[in-house]
Amino acid sequence: MKNYNAIAILISFAFAVLSCARLEEKPASFISETQFYKTEADAKQAVTAAYYMLNAGDASTPGGLTVQTPYNVLFSTGMEMMTDDINPGPGATNADVRSQSVLQHNSAGLRVLQIWQQHYAAVRAANIAIQKIPGITFSASTLTTQKRYIAECKFLRALYYFNLVRLYGDVPLILEDQNVFDNDAIQVPRNPAADVYTQIIADLNAAAVDLPATYAAADAGRATKGAAIALLSKVYLTQKNWAAAATAAETVIGSGTYGLFSNYSQVFLPANKNGIEHVFSAQYKANSQGQGNGNAPRGMRSAVPGYTASYADQLVYYIKGADHYFSIYKLYQPNDQRKKYSFITKILGSDNTYYSTLNAPGDTVPFLHKYFDPGVGAQLSESAANVPIIRYSEVLLIAAEAENEANAGPTGLAYTYVNQVRARAGIPDLTTGLDVNQFRDSVYLERRLELVWEWQRWFDLIRELPNPTISTGAGSSDGQGRLVNSLKEVGKNSATTKHYLYPIPLQEIQLNPKLTQNPGW
Repeated sequence: MKNYNAIAILISFAFAVLSCARLEEKPASFISETQFYKTEADAKQAVTAAYYMLNAGDASTPGGLTVQTPYNVLFSTGMEMMTDDINPGPGATNADVRSQSVLQHNSAGLRVLQIWQQHYAAVRAANIAIQKIPGITFSASTLTTQKRYIAECKFLRALYYFNLVRLYGDVPLILEDQNVFDNDAIQVPRNPAADVYTQIIADLNAAAVDLPATYAAADAGRATKGAAIALLSKVYLTQKNWAAAATAAETVIGSGTYGLFSNYSQVFLPANKNGIEHVFSAQYKANSQGQGNGNAPRGMRSAVPGYTASYADQLVYYIKGADHYFSIYKLYQPNDQRKKYSFITKILGSDNTYYSTLNAPGDTVPFLHKYFDPGVGAQLSESAANVPIIRYSEVLLIAAEAENEANAGPTGLAYTYVNQVRARAGIPDLTTGLDVNQFRDSVYLERRLELVWEWQRWFDLIRELPNPTISTGAGSSDGQGRLVNSLKEVGKNSATTKHYLYPIPLQEIQLNPKLTQNPGW
């Protein structure tokens, strides 16, 4: 979608709730709320403000933010580095991030706070648009556009709340613009997670009615009907509503709108963005006021002539048997195309020399490569590669997992879906005759390999809870669950069952005494 940074006025207003700033007594110009929300152009800008929070720029950009935003680095430093796949690299020097990566953080942690604040700023932008756009007069020929704008913001609000409820559990469910100057209005309690999920589902169902299946090129990247239904399938999967998850995912599959690129190497190239596999993505644009993909330089080795890279994200290395440098890289089959294109082991510098690093003799360090943009040269942070929020390959894996759980074992369709993903990767079909537990573990591994460095792993680790009910069939007999067991396997021994939820940020509790803290924090 175009022009994420087109409305600095609204973004600045949205962030008034997060920080104080010194204002001039006589501003040269100012657009008040009563002057705005009058025209169709105003409505479009209000919707743009809700999209903007997916990947807004940093403090160096005009109208940019002073903190990271979810799909532009924040999820990497605030979530991905806590998994069994990614660690802070040499370029990640923030002590708060390094502490959180080994699960020694607390409620005062900066990333814990920023994820909360960024999502609620985004929710506020969506709420404003949903509330104001119905009062704007559209022409008879653009009434469909008016409905679409509202549907786009309901989709975005659902996405933001889906992240919040998975990370923090019970959260305030705010559905209207608040008066940020009224202390009583902004001090609200947490709503039960079940109520938040009910609203998420309602928003996605409503959005699916008024969103189009596709857009013209100028609007590519906006939320679509397929995106709403695909996200709905993921919500149901998280709730362990297996039958509903399967139905929603299979609706997307059966629509004929999406498919897999023939080669995994095509998925992340900027030339193919918003293509057949991209159900919904955070959009980036090179050489456009710093709106490039800030994740790109983080996975690359630094000090290579011709590149500006930070190497802030690296793989988790751990001991497995006699191998002291095991990592996700070694979980791939040798001929798996995803291994070849998700990572590189050497980089050709501008001096025509290859640069690599050894863990040990004969054991080369792999670098993360998904968001590399060959079109931006040395300035990797200007990468135009999008960040996928949901891809068609994930929809296939959602359908496979849901079919397995709903039927107490894999169906023929479950095998068909997972094998489509494996076939594109260039590896053999999954072994037949698996039971429900074996198939579940196979799908989890497939998700891990397919979606590495796309900020899905933490959400996968926390959704298989300890001590599950018999009806869900998902969990571990030792009561620790997949999260704790997986993290302890890679040496992150601070992990406990309290980490299935983030702490509610201490600063937010201090500002809003109606908030309560999660257990163990």
